[in-house]
Amino acid sequence: MQTFHTLVVLVLPLLAAIIGVIVPSKYKIAGWISTIAILLSAVFAIGVFTGVWNVTTVHTQTLWFTIASTNVYAGIWLNNLSVLMLALVSVIAVPVHIYSLKYMQHDERFNRYFTYLSFFCFSMLALVVVDSLVLFYAFWELVGFSSYLLIGFWFTRDKAVQANKKAFIMNRIGDIGLLAGIIIIFAQFKTFDLVQLFGEGGLISQSVLTNGQWISPVGQMPELWQYIACGGIFLAVAAKSAQFPLHNWLPDAMEGPTSVSALIHAATMVAAGVFLLGRAYPIFNLYELNTLAIIGCFTAFMAATIALTQNDLKRILAYSTISQLGFMIMAMGVGAYASSLFHLATHAFFKCLLFLVAGVVIHEMQHIREENNLDIDPQNILYMGGLRKKLPLTFIAAIVGALALIGVPLTSGFLSKDGILIQAFVWAEGKSWIYQVMPVMALFTTWLTAFYVSRMIVKVFFGKFRLLDINPGIHLHISDGGWYYKVPLALLSFCSLFPLFSLNPLIYEHAWLFDGLKPSNFLERVNIYHTLVPIGVNILSVVVMYTAYALYVKRNYTFPQHTALFRLSYNEWYIDKAYNKGIVKAVLWISNALYWFDKNIIDGIVNVFRKVAITLSELAVWVDRYVIDGILYLLTVFVRRTGNLVRLFQGGKVQIYLYSMLAAVLLIFILKFII
Repeated sequence: MQTFHTLVVLVLPLLAAIIGVIVPSKYKIAGWISTIAILLSAVFAIGVFTGVWNVTTVHTQTLWFTIASTNVYAGIWLNNLSVLMLALVSVIAVPVHIYSLKYMQHDERFNRYFTYLSFFCFSMLALVVVDSLVLFYAFWELVGFSSYLLIGFWFTRDKAVQANKKAFIMNRIGDIGLLAGIIIIFAQFKTFDLVQLFGEGGLISQSVLTNGQWISPVGQMPELWQYIACGGIFLAVAAKSAQFPLHNWLPDAMEGPTSVSALIHAATMVAAGVFLLGRAYPIFNLYELNTLAIIGCFTAFMAATIALTQNDLKRILAYSTISQLGFMIMAMGVGAYASSLFHLATHAFFKCLLFLVAGVVIHEMQHIREENNLDIDPQNILYMGGLRKKLPLTFIAAIVGALALIGVPLTSGFLSKDGILIQAFVWAEGKSWIYQVMPVMALFTTWLTAFYVSRMIVKVFFGKFRLLDINPGIHLHISDGGWYYKVPLALLSFCSLFPLFSLNPLIYEHAWLFDGLKPSNFLERVNIYHTLVPIGVNILSVVVMYTAYALYVKRNYTFPQHTALFRLSYNEWYIDKAYNKGIVKAVLWISNALYWFDKNIIDGIVNVFRKVAITLSELAVWVDRYVIDGILYLLTVFVRRTGNLVRLFQGGKVQIYLYSMLAAVLLIFILKFII
């Protein structure tokens, strides 16, 4: 029954996508079809979740095809991780669909948008339940392809086209890594079956806690191939979940509709990388987990520093997503497996909420721009301010989402983020200084998060409306919008608070997620960090939030833009520029060099052969025409004239015959005499 319900969850958005292709564009019904389909999928997904979570594991498969002696199966694997993601993706998609009905209502490609959105949801839902690495890779690619379509949905805009190409190319790097990892795993274990590989008692052993260290044995896999396979899997994770050095496609991906950004950043595209890490977690050994922790921590810090100075509302949230994903990857590296997935779940709700809030704000700013004929960027927070009075519900939702992102008590973000920080400090005990720096850096990153989020909120909702300084007569006919906006914001706001995850708002270990996700997350090592970290984080976070309010509302502070640190942050650590100079230009130079070589050397050689061939063919034509044909012509002339001459002796006159005979006899005698 659980398998059937899971198939229903998958098939409904796929059917909605197919119907969206069939329905003529003049009938804007694809939106309602997609919304009803994903709502029903969410209902069935919750049913599957309640039936499987901490109750049973379901694995159903059938023979798909056979190559030589290898049988490849297609099936569904339902365990706590997969049903958590199944429910999360479908539930998050519901408010996004409802919101999109209003947000995209005037778009001429309304049906196409919902077709892409439904296909996107289908791809991600299938990804989290399939039991085969072959199917996993197929749906992994479909998730990337769907995001490509949605990021570049407004393809008439050059920025959107460039953004979806950048996302597609960056993710191809990760896809190559994943494919390499899959091939190596199959070569070593002769199976694509995820259950046989990573299931309980599988060929690749589960991580175990030994002397305070997470050890992850990998069966009989040779060390070299294990390193390469893990490197490939990490490339896939880094690309999909936007980790350094493959992170810089995600901020540019904001060129798509804001509702798409909400879904990508919440529970689909970027969540796929963390989900892959959770699925394949047993394959990583201690050194690789340490590497994950370092990269995740650095990514979280780097993205937070960049978000400090950005003025594009969606770009701030994009770098916030990169930073929070860094926390999740770091958590996986330090062995805080459940905390990582817990933060994935909580982050999905409050980040989706913040993006939908951003969509409302941007939509209303566009309305102000068009109504007053202004030349402004509706996403630039420097033009905003004081919008809490005009958008009260949106303001409340923004506050809830911001507090959850910062990790303030009574929010879901507090429970999940504090769990990661506490376990990072526990993990670093007894290690070298480079590892002990990491939890401190993560702690500092949470305070940076508190600052840039507070800056964003006060710039948008507090103070005075800055456009009035440009034109005091501006009309401000804006509002929170209808129920299409209000219901999703209210729903996501509630899901961003603690009751959905734990009845105890202060102790993360009491969250129900920890009962169902293994490993056990250092729960046996409760120590002073469980008290110091939450107190230290939240006291200083409150101070940082007030500081941001005082700086930007009371003093109208601006960063000193001439400083090196500001330029480093504002220019996004110059990583894009470094890639453009060091990689893009190098690739273009090599391409131009190869083009020159092809045109001048290869084509030159080909042209020489062409000219030689043409010359030889022309010579052959001349010989054929003037020698061969000439000889044949001479032969015909000789035969014709000889015939004419001989014909003279056949005139019917006896005298001519006698003279001829006499001449012939005389000729014979003369020749005989001469000889």
